[in-house]
Amino acid sequence: MTYINRSIETTVEKTSRMFSAVLITGARQVGKTTLLKHLRKGFSYITLDDPLLLQNAIEEAGSFFKTTPPPVIIDEIQYAPNLFSYIKMIADESGKKGQFYLTGSQQFKMMKNVSESLSGRIGIINLLGLSLREIKNDSFNEAFIPTENFIDKRKNTASELNYKEIWQIIHKGSMPAMYADEMDWQLFYAAYTKTYIERDVRELTQVGDELKFIKFMTAMASRTSQMLNLTSVANEIGISVPTADRWLSILISSNIVYLLQPFYNNIMKRAVKTPKIYFLDTGLAAYLTKWNTPETIEVGAMSGAFFETFVVSEILKSYYNSGILEPSIYYYRDKDAKEIDLIIEQNGILHPVEIKKTANPGKEHIENFSVLDKVSGMSVGTGCVVCMYDKYIYLNNKNLSIPVIWI
Repeated sequence: MTYINRSIETTVEKTSRMFSAVLITGARQVGKTTLLKHLRKGFSYITLDDPLLLQNAIEEAGSFFKTTPPPVIIDEIQYAPNLFSYIKMIADESGKKGQFYLTGSQQFKMMKNVSESLSGRIGIINLLGLSLREIKNDSFNEAFIPTENFIDKRKNTASELNYKEIWQIIHKGSMPAMYADEMDWQLFYAAYTKTYIERDVRELTQVGDELKFIKFMTAMASRTSQMLNLTSVANEIGISVPTADRWLSILISSNIVYLLQPFYNNIMKRAVKTPKIYFLDTGLAAYLTKWNTPETIEVGAMSGAFFETFVVSEILKSYYNSGILEPSIYYYRDKDAKEIDLIIEQNGILHPVEIKKTANPGKEHIENFSVLDKVSGMSVGTGCVVCMYDKYIYLNNKNLSIPVIWI
């Protein structure tokens, strides 16, 4: 398989110089193991997907690292959380940095074990699928923010991308296997969903009806880029709201979906306080909702939702890849239906972002930005419309249009 250079490599190297252990979380098949094997050639490698190795890790944890001493890569560490205390012991005794490289596809379950056992000894990195920059072999590696400084740097590095290619990538998704080898889209995502249900979902909870869980995933995929309404989903699937809430936590913890939190404060009395849901891989969302070609997505009823989902995911990748685990990004909507797709907060400055699949951006797309003027204690910086127009242009003296390829 051809290795695709990952933007997060610099962050992995930096983290390994700071901590004894490095944990890379992310959904299945986003390239966690491939990344570590590429960066740490010659290191011992253990996968706890192997039932015999897993049994040994659980039953003989005390001697586990005697047969495989660090430096070592351990895949799917969440299956043997009892190893964390031994990693801590070895790390404290040796004092060496970059000795343990761990991966896991279940984010929050591991976090509890990590915080209890390896606080101060481990650096955590979140890896999503391939970014547009990585697909285009673009080495630019700064977190997206619509400032003049960012734009001055980005305009010299961004590659060109035609309109059709964007929709092809949105449909294809961001899994590295789809770009490294010739893969059948339908077969790949069918196998991906089956493996996800059999391994991650079964391990996290006793889902009594797996077909209903797939229907739940599909219902969530059909609502990508919408405000979360678990009651509606529960009624549609025929499950209780607490079950829907539990199943949603599984999708979040296994890095399938992301909840974008609303922006509000005491001044903004009319702001809604419900998060929006986004699938982190548009290919998986397209598979579940049966948009089987790029052309059907492009002209279909969900084209705007898929474009917005793609852009939000790309912006998240730009932050995670540059080492920012919890980016300060939000959305705004109020009871008057005024909405701002994204608000990026940096150093007390709010940067509003509108996401439109249009190739004809105009001032009407930025008219809601003015609602932020009443926020006390913060100022409003440069805002933008991310869209399909292939050049950047100023829409007024403070806001501009940015091509989607620049994010």
